[in-house]
Amino acid sequence: MATYTYPTFPYRAPNDLMPGAPRRRPLVVIGAGPVGLAAAIDARLQGLDVLLFDEEDSVSFGSRAVCYAKRSLEILDRLGVGDVVVEKGVSWNVGRTFMKEEEVYRFNLVPDAGHKRPGMINLQQYHLEEALVKRATELGVDLRWKYQVAGVQPLEDGARVSVETPDGRFEIDADWLIVADGARSNVRRQLGLDIEGHVFKDRFLIADVIMKADFPAERWFWFDPPFHPNQSVLLHKQSDNVWRIDFQLGWDADPEEEKKPENILPRVKAMLGDEREFTLEWASIYTFQCRRMKNFRHGRLLFVGDAAHQVSPFGARGANSGFQDTDDLVWKLALVMKGLAPEALLDTYDADRTYAADENIRNSTRSTDFITPKSAVSRLFRNAALELARTQPFARKLVNSGRLSVPAFLVHSALNTPDVDAFEGNMVPGAPLDDAPVRVAGQDAWLLDQLGNRFVLLAFADSVEQLDPLVRAQAAALAGDGIPVEVVLVTAHADTVPNGAPGLTVLHDRDGLMAQRMDARPGTCTLMRPDQHVAARWRRFDVAAVRAALARATAQTAPESVAA
Repeated sequence: MATYTYPTFPYRAPNDLMPGAPRRRPLVVIGAGPVGLAAAIDARLQGLDVLLFDEEDSVSFGSRAVCYAKRSLEILDRLGVGDVVVEKGVSWNVGRTFMKEEEVYRFNLVPDAGHKRPGMINLQQYHLEEALVKRATELGVDLRWKYQVAGVQPLEDGARVSVETPDGRFEIDADWLIVADGARSNVRRQLGLDIEGHVFKDRFLIADVIMKADFPAERWFWFDPPFHPNQSVLLHKQSDNVWRIDFQLGWDADPEEEKKPENILPRVKAMLGDEREFTLEWASIYTFQCRRMKNFRHGRLLFVGDAAHQVSPFGARGANSGFQDTDDLVWKLALVMKGLAPEALLDTYDADRTYAADENIRNSTRSTDFITPKSAVSRLFRNAALELARTQPFARKLVNSGRLSVPAFLVHSALNTPDVDAFEGNMVPGAPLDDAPVRVAGQDAWLLDQLGNRFVLLAFADSVEQLDPLVRAQAAALAGDGIPVEVVLVTAHADTVPNGAPGLTVLHDRDGLMAQRMDARPGTCTLMRPDQHVAARWRRFDVAAVRAALARATAQTAPESVAA
């Protein structure tokens, strides 16, 4: 069976960065993992010049992160790599939990129809990184391979970065620095920045094996299976007939011994059976921790992904939360760098994403405590919950084999405009918008593909004619503001769409799911942020209210004055 061929990316001598005093660039990103690449791509989509440093010249070795949640796939769609990632990955929605050999619980990540993306895909990190590198190159990111950041000195108006290359050392100044150099962040450590939390005393073995198997594309999790008694095991299918198996080993396991092939292969054979042929592709022993930096913003240094926070792998909250970091950060940074918003806007990146990190850490810790009980009492509770889950629906809510990554609902964000009208449902200010099927210019499409990278006001109406000339004039005025707001008409009637209205995009809510999920009716307006989160909503169009909400969403008006 074929294995992955790791690409080698070309090294470029730093001749253009070395002469004379330190050169200056507007934005530097450190780290070309998935999160750093996502930040660089997003910045280019916002029209920013980006210089990215990575100390290696290839993608990450081993599959590493493998599970990418629906919200991450929607972010990757906005970045322009969603299709290639989903086509290469293994899509799945169903997870199954077993006690010994008997199934006790299952879940479906996307129980409702009308979503473009599945609940989750599995894809080796190296495939994802390769797609992101290609996209970054297409967009003109200045990628520098074999550039090792040796030090960072914060400046009042940026940061000075010391870089080691095969052709020597140089320094470069950055107006802004995004730090995405991973859980062992050299930048964070060199600056002595805090990171607090809990290290779990357990060890796990990752074994990626290549085999042909007719198992369904589902997440299977065993507690105390006969082939690995008194521990847990997780099985995932990836692309190219690669299967990820996680074996719980216990804290006393010797990492050096356990990662030897002669000790891994018997474990895998005990699970799969002696008759099944497989090849060991990659193995690793890991422990994990749930912790985060106290602050993700330090002046003009902005920490994202594992450099800012770490969680256990149960729940797939690592890379997924990192994508949400950049999704929240980059549009704000672009407005600040373009002089359209104050630097205080970036404080909301810190506030909103530390809130999200705490939520992830809380859920990840609960999963870990259930999977690896720390006392006889907690083990008794866990086993009782698993036994009851076989027959009692209430107990299934107690089973926690890794509550999977969900997007953060930033309901406490200072950027939200509180509702003044009554609404039902989950699409509250701060929520990431649910997707839905639509039609645009007579063609089937998806709602989220029509949003992102700018502010959009979704205006619901029975027909184009309902928007009187005054409203159309106000829509044009909003589009011409310093921070433009594009008004998009949403109608339930397909026959109103082809004619449209000059200068106005019209969406046909094909199955009525937009209106249902947003609790919208004719007259309802919803202001969407560039990251596809809801900023504000009303039951009628009011240009003054839209402008006030926009000012609040870009930190140009204090929340108290907007509310007043």
